[in-house]
Amino acid sequence: MYFCIMKIIIINGPNLNLLGKREPEIYGSQTFEEFFQTLKLKYTEVEISYFQSNIEGEIIDKLHQVGFDYDGIILNAAAYTHTSVGIGDAVKGIETPVVELHISNVHAREEFRHQSFIAPVAKGVLFGFGLKGYDLAIQSFL
Repeated sequence: MYFCIMKIIIINGPNLNLLGKREPEIYGSQTFEEFFQTLKLKYTEVEISYFQSNIEGEIIDKLHQVGFDYDGIILNAAAYTHTSVGIGDAVKGIETPVVELHISNVHAREEFRHQSFIAPVAKGVLFGFGLKGYDLAIQSFL
């Protein structure tokens, strides 16, 4: 009997490599790598991979690479959410559904963070749940 494992990728954008160090009052004290291991242990029936880049073009390239054969993409484009037409266009141009995610409540922060170039072309948007948002995003694909 053939069993197909669902493939989901988490793509994190700029400065998220500093989770656990950067502004712990907003983002918490756990590194993403530590949290990612708990997700992999919890969702053993899902092939979860992780990519992080501080470079806009690398995020676009990764979306192009996985956007036609993965079952879901969880995208935390961080500050690029509010500035990158290119990332929004990349999400629009692929077939794999994308959930936009933010650790903090972007609407409780600076005004410029209230606009997203990704949300209009995403399957859904999660924000303000801390790292738990990644767990919720995975559940949305199951």
